[in-house]
Amino acid sequence: MSTTPKPVLDADMLRRLQDDAIDSYDEELEMEVDDRLLEGTIGMSPEARDLRRLYFRELFRLQGELVKLQDWVVATGQRVVVIFEGRDAAGKGGTIKRITQRLNPRVCRVAALPAPNNREKTQWYFQRYVAHLPAAGEIVLFDRSWYNRAGVEAVMGFCSDDELEEFFRSVPEFEKMLVRSGIRIIKYWFSVSDDEQEARFLGRIHDPLKQWKLSPMDLESRRRWEDYTRAKEVMLDRTHIPEAPWWVVQAVDKKRSRLNCIDHLLSQFDYHEVEHSPVQLPPRERREDYIRLPVPASMYVPERY
Repeated sequence: MSTTPKPVLDADMLRRLQDDAIDSYDEELEMEVDDRLLEGTIGMSPEARDLRRLYFRELFRLQGELVKLQDWVVATGQRVVVIFEGRDAAGKGGTIKRITQRLNPRVCRVAALPAPNNREKTQWYFQRYVAHLPAAGEIVLFDRSWYNRAGVEAVMGFCSDDELEEFFRSVPEFEKMLVRSGIRIIKYWFSVSDDEQEARFLGRIHDPLKQWKLSPMDLESRRRWEDYTRAKEVMLDRTHIPEAPWWVVQAVDKKRSRLNCIDHLLSQFDYHEVEHSPVQLPPRERREDYIRLPVPASMYVPERY
């Protein structure tokens, strides 16, 4: 079986792939707050190490504010929709992960819908998205949204010109209706350069742990860069409304884009810290007649580590 040779990488691209690999390791380190983990930065310059510490410090601070926002949303019965759009590999998923990382999934959930099935294709276009809208006290993050029609569907020919035009006529009214009903809509477009997207795609090709992120549609989007650019420009022009404006996130630097997006999201709400009653752990009840039954050894997971 023949295999396609991997492209030869120059020094600059190798450096980018190394930086991307470090970012991947950081994704795991971000689950830990222990500052001692940040000391294991072999080969980093003092400046890079200081920037990394600053990133983690700001990330944890902003995530603490997100918890306060979450509590305020629940206490006041807010309904919030946050839409994340942008090119493939622009960093939408990484930002969403940082937002939800320390929040209650019953309050803040992610809607990432697959391609519509045959039945959904015959429905009103917005119908399958409506089912995921928030109730009182909920935040829904759309990892791509109804704007698929203005992006991938328009570029790849999955919708007709008439369907696209109807979308542009309908979506402002649809969003205005949601806002009038009390739903807050915040829309982000993650902007990444041609050069940076190429580096991130190559990083996925060369990293076995990331290859699952590459789909045939992603590769085709790379080839049709200019078509997607034109589609984005039309979309932003025709759907940027006062009730639900677009906000562009500069996403070439993934860490900065995450912090900037979270900081901006927090700034959109006049929230405050909600006071909670002190939590007291009740004493455990003990009964003389209770005998704990032994668990068969065959049921235990082998302790290999």
